[in-house]
Amino acid sequence: MITGNTSGLKTAQLKGLERIAGRRVSPDLIVSPELAKELCAVAFELARQVGVLLSRNGQVEAVMVGDHKSIMIPALRQFKASGGRLKGLRCVHTHLAGEDLSEDDLMDLLFLRLDMMTVVKMDQGGATWLSSAHLVPQPVQEKNWVVLPPEIPGQQTQCREFILGLEDQFAKARPVREIDAGRDRAILISVTPLSKVKAQESMDELAELARSAEVIVLDTVVQRRDKINPRLILGKGKLGEIMLTALRLNANLLIFDQELNPSQVRSITDHTELRVIDRTQLILDIFARRALSREGKLQIEMAQLKYMLPRLTTRDDALSRLTGGIGGRGPGETRLEVDRRRINDRLSKLAKKLKEVSREREQRRSRRRKKDLPVLSLVGYTNAGKSTLLNTLTNSAIVAEDKLFATLDPTSRRLRFPEDVEVIITDTVGFIRHLPEELLKAFKATLEELH
Repeated sequence: MITGNTSGLKTAQLKGLERIAGRRVSPDLIVSPELAKELCAVAFELARQVGVLLSRNGQVEAVMVGDHKSIMIPALRQFKASGGRLKGLRCVHTHLAGEDLSEDDLMDLLFLRLDMMTVVKMDQGGATWLSSAHLVPQPVQEKNWVVLPPEIPGQQTQCREFILGLEDQFAKARPVREIDAGRDRAILISVTPLSKVKAQESMDELAELARSAEVIVLDTVVQRRDKINPRLILGKGKLGEIMLTALRLNANLLIFDQELNPSQVRSITDHTELRVIDRTQLILDIFARRALSREGKLQIEMAQLKYMLPRLTTRDDALSRLTGGIGGRGPGETRLEVDRRRINDRLSKLAKKLKEVSREREQRRSRRRKKDLPVLSLVGYTNAGKSTLLNTLTNSAIVAEDKLFATLDPTSRRLRFPEDVEVIITDTVGFIRHLPEELLKAFKATLEELH
């Protein structure tokens, strides 16, 4: 695979890159002298940085071409790092002026969880020294990586054994705990200008939401900032620290307490292959788990689609994005437009169905009024004990768990008082701080029970 800045290259130069793509080095070497020399020769000819991604077996998995001062590592989604493990790839690339590892190099090492980041220092087209760095389980002099002493290309370093030993160090640094298979393991993140007390209250609530969604909380990060980074929410350095913590704790999910806009999600996921969700998505997931009735399922589907609509993106190739038009020619909708249209169509249908639900509820309330039955609604914070109180008063057995949003669908029961007085008691969905607007609108029919 050849990626990057290949525009303007001649056929012979492209064939040279293809030859590099077919190379293999000993697993004991960071890079062989022959491959280092070939990289430098091609980089010197192109006046561009050139690099490779090497597997632990020494196979060239990708050849990368950059510009004169940087190189772009391609998406590595096909190389999935198992939990708590490094990526299984090391990056070896040239620096045209013989510079040391750059800040971008070290950030790529950290964010992509690479086995190693290596620069081949050049001198008039030839390889002189290697400068390499690797991650460490615990910071060394406030750095999350260690830069190794310079070495000559081909020097025996037992590279494969070294990386496996490094992964063992990460495993030993991991806290011993029982982790249920199949459950997400998350780090909770909050970046807020609020006071320390209010920030902690919000984080405690987020932790309870995670527990209700069957998520294992491994760590929490609260950063107080007067001004939130518009792209990454938090600083790049802090995000790097979180990536290393995720590697050490074997986390696979980041949950932000703040709602993320589409561009922020893209920016964060460009820096990590961990799944990233926000508070709203977490609440939507809980609601989707709890919805049992037809009405509840309609409401949560509407809320999810409204949340998803502005966040639709496409990464397909230009041709594959087109539908309609013979052979991709002529007018046609992009796949993104088709998806948006389908969601809008579905939202219209859901809105009609929920109007019917609202009418049915109004009819039931009308019948109660005719019978002159008083209606008492149990209202309060989620998980405050409303369902338990209803069960106790009416000898019922509706679901009452020590979890947030255990009740989504309103439940009504009759309660008879002395002297043959009857009332209807209704259990309602609980409230929470910063309830997403999508849910408030979608659950309009449910909240009508409070009127």
